Amino acid sequence: IRAAGASVARLCCRRMARPDVTLQDIRTAQARIGEHVWRTPVLESTWLNEACGARLYFKCENLQHTGAFKARGATNAIFARSSAQLRSGVVTHSSGNHGAAVARAAQLRGVPARVVMPHNSSAAKLSAVRAYGGEITLCAPTLAAREAAAAQIVAATHAVFIHPYDDAEVIAGQGTVALEFLEQVPPLQWLLCPIGGGGLASGIAIAVHGLRPDVRVVAVEPATADDAYRSFESGTLAAPVPTSTVADGLRGALSERTFTIIRQHLHAIVTVDEQAIVQAMRELWRTLRIIIEPSAAVPYAAIAQRKLAVGDAHVGIVLTGGNVDIDALPW
Repeated sequence: IRAAGASVARLCCRRMARPDVTLQDIRTAQARIGEHVWRTPVLESTWLNEACGARLYFKCENLQHTGAFKARGATNAIFARSSAQLRSGVVTHSSGNHGAAVARAAQLRGVPARVVMPHNSSAAKLSAVRAYGGEITLCAPTLAAREAAAAQIVAATHAVFIHPYDDAEVIAGQGTVALEFLEQVPPLQWLLCPIGGGGLASGIAIAVHGLRPDVRVVAVEPATADDAYRSFESGTLAAPVPTSTVADGLRGALSERTFTIIRQHLHAIVTVDEQAIVQAMRELWRTLRIIIEPSAAVPYAAIAQRKLAVGDAHVGIVLTGGNVDIDALPW
């Protein structure tokens, strides 16, 4: 009965709400950012396929500019603005990857970037923001503190605020991951990605729903930071609460916009525990010979833990980033 009720709620949501990001917006974003981002490769592992019983395809956004998929959304959002709008530069808050992406895109446009980051951000992510010319303001490790600090900077500088995920142009940019993935692996039947604030999951879900509605899009979240899972299952946007997870990039909370989109287009959200995340990092390092950050390992952890009945299907997994401090690996 509970499952039936959830299905009805999702159907009602589909009928009532219209997202402000469309497949055409994602295609426009792909054309806009094409010369500024890389078409990232897709890797396979015979060993992992045999171990899981499915065909797994890993899209390596860890090899993207700035080391994460965030380069797509930030570049689209900043290049969609006019020179007049960007006169005073840009501001954002971020745990790291979005901040580096905004700093890089601002550098390409020749405008200043100011980035609010938690004081416990990894050394690798702080270094990346500075490397692209971003001016960092440290704050307490809470979403409220980040938002308050960013608002103060916007008020003082009149710069444009680029939200990490609650921005239509950011979401459209992130959706270009799916456009590429479907072109690179046409037989895809499942597509898995991590979820924190929901920008990537929203963009991917819109693109896949528009192009290949037969493909099941599933987001994966740490069990210790499961606000998206709880929101999706209950049909009510859960308030953000303090979280503790090794996957620092997934500590964000859904916005009304991303919640609406994932309720319309996402098939499911599942959670994985901390041990599984770390083990997934190690397994992909051993088999694919790549280093990824904990947030990027979350979708494969769901496959390894058999959280989804994928059978022998063709499963796409987005490896979202590789910005990890190798002097402080979680093993």
